Amino acid sequence: MKRFWPLLGASALLAVLAFACKGDGGAKNETPASSPALAPTPKTYSERPPTTISADKKYSAVVETTKGKFTIELRPDIALQTVNSFIFLAREGFYNGVTFHRVLRGVPGNPDFVAQTGDPTGTGSGGPGYTLPAEFSDEPYVRGTVGMARTSDPNSAGSQWFITYNDKYQGPLNGQYTVFGKVVEGMETVDALTPRDPSNVATPQPEGDRIISIEIVEG
Repeated sequence: MKRFWPLLGASALLAVLAFACKGDGGAKNETPASSPALAPTPKTYSERPPTTISADKKYSAVVETTKGKFTIELRPDIALQTVNSFIFLAREGFYNGVTFHRVLRGVPGNPDFVAQTGDPTGTGSGGPGYTLPAEFSDEPYVRGTVGMARTSDPNSAGSQWFITYNDKYQGPLNGQYTVFGKVVEGMETVDALTPRDPSNVATPQPEGDRIISIEIVEG
């Protein structure tokens, strides 16, 4: 089973951020329980969806979670295939009920790193059944940047994505993980997500906060 986690420190971050995508591609000291509703219904697809969006159009995604809403400005101009896939999966309801299974905040030496979601299995090793080509760019990872998780294979991204918490510690991500958007509203909701690290098997982890729905807005 392959796991994808983003990088924590030049080497540590990359090891930790090896985002899990099976071959197919609150406050700091609080862990409030998330809503028990919305169990996801995993879907898989045999191939990547056809391109139905345009690189010169504007798209945004309004993500409603059990902690509130936030809005992502999507970037088809730098990651057309990735944004097309994200929009397809969102409209299919693929992300509904999916947890933020990995929220790294307060990691010693690298606090407030990323919040990762998009895996319908909640294990960090699930995907949509297809993979996406790498669409690396010069767009840097800063607070609120949205990128695609992958394994060591650059072309292994699927449905898992992450949001970076700050402008620090992101150097190992730049040019190595596809940037496809940025949170432009509601970053306080992302800040409030329950911290959890599924790789820490020695400590019981709290339930991850869930995505309720994602609405795609054009224009």
